[in-house]
Amino acid sequence: MATNLDIDPDLLERALAVGGERTKKATVTRALQEFIARREQKRLIELFGSLEWDPDYDYKGERQRR
Repeated sequence: MATNLDIDPDLLERALAVGGERTKKATVTRALQEFIARREQKRLIELFGSLEWDPDYDYKGERQRR
C-alpha cells in the first residue's frame, strides 16, 4: 500500500544508521515490526502473576506417552 508520510528526517537518518537496513522502506518496516513485537511482549509481561495455577496439576505426568 503506497502511503505518503511526513517522517522527521533526523529520526529516519538515525534509524538508518543504527538499524543497518539498506533502504528507508526497510527501515520503517523493521521499526514497525519491532514496535508491534514490544507492545505484544508488554501485554504478555502484564499477564505474569495474573493466572491461577492448579497446585495438583502434574505436568511431568502429562509428558508420558500412554
